[in-house]
Amino acid sequence: MRPARWVTLLLLGLLAWVQGQIWLGRASVAEVRALRREVAQAEQANEQARQRNERLAAEVRDLREGLETVEEIARLELGLVKPDEIFVQIQRPASGSGSPDR
Repeated sequence: MRPARWVTLLLLGLLAWVQGQIWLGRASVAEVRALRREVAQAEQANEQARQRNERLAAEVRDLREGLETVEEIARLELGLVKPDEIFVQIQRPASGSGSPDR
């Protein structure tokens, strides 16, 4: 065989090996696609967690800085009445009892 033929065979073998690595090897096209999908899913989960953390941080900041928010929650949920404050509750009469008909 001539040397040019050996070089051609060697190059063809090398090309076949490289193609095998591209399609079937450790960093194959299919594996890269799968990893990109995983990265996209992780980025989406991170964005959702980041938004949740921002909402929680804003709520914590409001609770630390704004006593009005704490006071409002205490009044609504716990029935807070401040000292020297008079609590007045007005009840409407039940409908139909004691009211004259027109």
